[in-house]
Parts: sequence; structure tokens; C-alpha cells
Amino acid sequence: MTTAVIELDGVTVTSEFFNNEPTELNSITSFSYEEIRRAPGGFEDVVRALSVLPGVAKQSAGRNDLVVRGGAPSENLYLVDGFVVPNINHFGNQGATGGPLSFINLDFVNETTFSTGGFSAIYGDKLSSVLSIDLREGRNDRIGGKGTISASQFGLNLEGPISSNSDFLFSVRRSYLDFIFNVAGFNFVPEYWDVLSKFNFDADNKNKFSFLFVGAFDNVKFNNETSEDIYENSRILGSNQNQYLAGFSYRHLFNDGFYTIRLSRNFTDFDSSQRDTLFNPIFLNQSREGENELKGDLVYKLSPNSEFSFGASVKNIKFSADILLPNFITSFGDTLSITNLSTERRYTKSAFYSQFSSVLFNRLRLNAGLRLDYFDAINTKFYLSPRFSLSYKLTELTTLSASTGIYYQSPSYIWLAADARNKDLTSVKVNQFVVGIEHLLRADTRIKLEGFYKDYKDYPASKLRNYLVLANTGAGFGGGDDNFSSFGLEHLVSEGFGYSRGLELSAQKKSSEVPHYAIMSLTYSETKYTPLDGIERYGSYDQRWIFNLSGGYIFNEKWEAAIKFRMATGNPYTPFNNNGTQSQILYNTARFDLQHSLDFRVDRRWDFDGWTLITYLDIQNIYNQKNVSTIRWDYRTNSIDENSEIGILPSIGISVEF
Repeated sequence: MTTAVIELDGVTVTSEFFNNEPTELNSITSFSYEEIRRAPGGFEDVVRALSVLPGVAKQSAGRNDLVVRGGAPSENLYLVDGFVVPNINHFGNQGATGGPLSFINLDFVNETTFSTGGFSAIYGDKLSSVLSIDLREGRNDRIGGKGTISASQFGLNLEGPISSNSDFLFSVRRSYLDFIFNVAGFNFVPEYWDVLSKFNFDADNKNKFSFLFVGAFDNVKFNNETSEDIYENSRILGSNQNQYLAGFSYRHLFNDGFYTIRLSRNFTDFDSSQRDTLFNPIFLNQSREGENELKGDLVYKLSPNSEFSFGASVKNIKFSADILLPNFITSFGDTLSITNLSTERRYTKSAFYSQFSSVLFNRLRLNAGLRLDYFDAINTKFYLSPRFSLSYKLTELTTLSASTGIYYQSPSYIWLAADARNKDLTSVKVNQFVVGIEHLLRADTRIKLEGFYKDYKDYPASKLRNYLVLANTGAGFGGGDDNFSSFGLEHLVSEGFGYSRGLELSAQKKSSEVPHYAIMSLTYSETKYTPLDGIERYGSYDQRWIFNLSGGYIFNEKWEAAIKFRMATGNPYTPFNNNGTQSQILYNTARFDLQHSLDFRVDRRWDFDGWTLITYLDIQNIYNQKNVSTIRWDYRTNSIDENSEIGILPSIGISVEF
């Protein structure tokens, strides 16, 4: 055979800068690995990079709780390579989805897709958002890797071929905060490890197998050397926890589509405790949550312009808990009392969905879906969720979109454990409405305007604390200062309701031949909930105005710099009385001051023969703004203790790729 060159005149192949998901028509954004890595103040964390998007509320600098369009931190769905993960954060909150830092290694992330509402029937059992993380495959030429030391951790990556048709990824990371905190004399010392491994095997062009394991191992140590240490530690809910996902998937291609079968296990072991200054237990909680899931998805191409999706899953769940909360008196004067609760329960969850997507007249795209969810732990077991969305191209550059649907989320396992009457809870219901318009200023620049309305019904509310609806809980580290609100350790009824509504304006410039990139977003929203006392109040995560600006410039292959500015209305809170108590009538009637901060990052690369040195300087809160985001009562001084965020925080990262 003789090699020949064929020249095609006038043919140009390009890819779009903004991905179009066939089943998600609005409120969706995709980020590549590079876009996440370069985010200032993000510690190369997948979740923190999302904080600049419209509708995502600003939380404290030490947390990455996702609060999306007024929803609680428990309302977010995480998927890693298609496997559902309850929480992808170290030291995660039980029953919620936040934490200080993600344990997904960014170096192995290919792309993330984030939906802030109106998502299709493919996704269920969550109300506010879907974060899908797609991992890349290992390199197929040789064994390579990367060694990294950054502001909070060090680690090692390895990847490469196993055979001509298989490859692997592997990483292990460890924090060194415990070394620093011990040397500095801190009384509260966190330590964590995480591991990620993935194996791919292509049997042939139509059949692919993969295995994924992701684990996080978190521990807390208390240094009670002085009376001051003992007092401060008595106010902290410490949590040792181990968590892992193990999943096996098989994908088969056929002439008009493909199907995927996944078998996975999620397991989380919570060991939480808080003790008073005499080391007597205030709260002890040893809980284990295990989920074994079998899931199948089918995508069938009906024609060049339409497709049908179908999926089903079944989960076998084992939950056990040993909880002690002896006569805890809240700051509102309520008494929580659980003595030696020990329970072990088995549940079943299942789901079925169908989804039809089509393009008509080359301008109109529509999706119609139906989802059925089943949960046998509660008395009302079946929930039907119809969803519909469409988009219409006014021109080649301007698109209108709209979506509506019903969304359900089942009660947390820990909410069901404390009181037998909580079996009467129903799944939380949200009716969602989203409308939007987007316009391409140029191929790499998009502006978008969206409006949303979320109508919440059947939210768990406390019979004991008739001012409390659990939509106002889940962020932060919890514990006694939060009156253990997020655990739901009391009689709950599905009688809370509320709404969240708002407008979002955003503009995004992707990196292209013009070597700069930026995201700007402005959100105006209002969130209110009504508990059993019948008083409508602002939600704890209501931030009226949110403004974000993030951008950077790529000077050349060696140098890059970026900034991120965030500003938001302060969250509502309940003020303290002069004696350290709080009054129900004042619940969420005050607001923290305006929150704002500026982060800066610069990257530098050195390329050598066979290896590369990468360094960065990341300065968080560069002008040392001390935002106050929580308050508590200091019983020694009988005064309010304002907990301000960490001020200026510089960090340096060094990586060696080989």
C-alpha cells in the first residue's frame, strides 16, 4: 500500500465552545478540567469551582456546601462516572451533601456538567441540582504520573496502559493539616486520606467494562491541653468517618444506540461526638449507611432527530445507628432527649424513568419524561414525576427555553431513625418552573437570562420546635451551637412549605484564540418557608443579591493568572437575647452584613525532557475581609461570639508530572 495525501478544499471542522446536552435544555453549565483547575480560591476542588455560577449562594470560606436557588444543602445530586455518590466531600454532613473539601481528584476529571434546576426525568430523588463528574481514561502510551504538594495535602498519581486495550488510573492523597495544627498548638486537628482508582477494558469496539473505587477516610483529634482547649472543643461536633464507592459498569453499543449496566456499593460510617467540659457526652452518634444499587440505562435512536431513553434501578439499603442525646436544652428552650437509641433497618428504593427527546423543524427541541420512585421506609411509597422542557431557536444565535416538572426527594435515613412516627413523613415535593433566553455574542461568548420559581410542599417540620423546617438546616459543621437541627432527632411531620423565586443574568467567555476567559453572574432571589407555627420567614440560605466575577489571562504556555470576586447579601440569622437565649419570634429576623472577597492565582510551568514542573500561588481573600457568617453565645463572657471567616490565606502548590 502506498501512502497518499488527499487535500479537501473549503472544509473546516470545529467544535462548539458551549456543550449542548440533548436531554437538558436550560440551567446547565459544563466545565473542563482546565477551567476547574485554574479557578482562584478553589483549592482545585470540583465543587468550589461551581461557586461562581448564577443561583449558587455564597457560603463560608471554609465550606463548599452547595445552596442552589434557595434549596437546602441536602438537595444536591452527585454522580461520578454515572454512579450516584451521597456526598463527595471530606467530613460531610450526615443527611446533607456539603463539607470542607471534595475528595474527587481533579487531575482525573475530564469534564463536569452542573444543572441548577429543571433537570430531566433521568435524575431523581433530589430537588435542586445535579453535578455529574466524568473521569477520563488513563494514558495508553506508557506509565506516567504526578506528585503534588499543595496548601492542605500531598499526593501521588499513577496512570498508564495495562495491555493494548486496557488502562488504569490511581491516586492517593493525604492531608498534612494535622502536622501544621499540632505544631501551631491548635486544639482541633483534622486528618484525612483519599484514594481513587479506575480500570478500563475495551473488549472490542462495542463492549466496554470499567471498575471504579473512590474512598475517603477522615479523622479528628482533640488536643485538650488547657482549660481553653477543653472549652473550645466542648463546642465542636467532631466526626470521624469512612466513606467509599465501589462500582462496576458495562456498556454495549448497538446499531441505533447503547445500554449501560452498573452495579455499585456506597458505604459511609459516621462516628460523631460532642462532649462538655467534664467530658460527659452531649451527643454521640455512630451511624452506618450502606447502599447496594443495580442500575440499567438504555438510549435508543428513533431517527436522526429523536431518541428515547429508559432506565431502572433498585437499591438495597442497610442503615444502623446508635445515638445518645441526653436532655439537651436548645438556645430556644426546647429539650431534646434521646437515650441509648439503637436501631438497624433495611430499606428498598427503586426507580423507573422514560424520556423522549426530539428536534422539530431544525429549531424546536423538546423533551418529555416521566419518573416513578419507590421507597418502602415511609407509608406513602410511590411518587410519579412528569417533566417537560423545550427550547426554540429564534435565530442561529438566540434561543428561548422553558421547563417545568415535579420533583421528589425522600426523607433522610437519620430523620427516620429517631422517632417511629416519622414513618408518616412523605417525600418532599417541589413544582419547578424555569424560563430563559440565551444569545451568542460570538462563538466563545454567551449571555443568558433565566427566571425560576420553586414551590416547596411537604417539607419535614418539627412538632417540638414549631418554628423549625428542615429546609433551613444542613450547612456548616452543626452540633450544639446549631441545636443539632439538621439531624431531625425529634417527631417530624410533612407540613412545612415555602417557595424560592429569582432572576439570573450571566455571561461567559471561553478561552479561545483570544487567550482570556471569564464568567460573570448576577442573581436576585427570594426564599421563604412556613413551619408549623404558620409564620412565613426568610429561609436560612436566602441571599437577596449574589454577584460573581471570575476570569483569567493565558500569557503563554508558561504563565497564567486569574482572579475571582464574590459578593452577596448576608444570610438571615436569629439574634441572641441578653442572657444567651434565642426567641422564636425573632427566628431569622436579622441579617449578616454584606459578604465579599477577592481571590488571586498565578500559575507557572517549566517543561523539561520527560517531565514538567508546575507551580502556583493562590491567595484567598487578598484584601483580608473578615466576613461574619455565624454567631454563637460565649457563656464565659456572657456575650456574642462572632465567628469571622479566615482572612487573607496564601497557599503554594508544586506538582511534578512525569
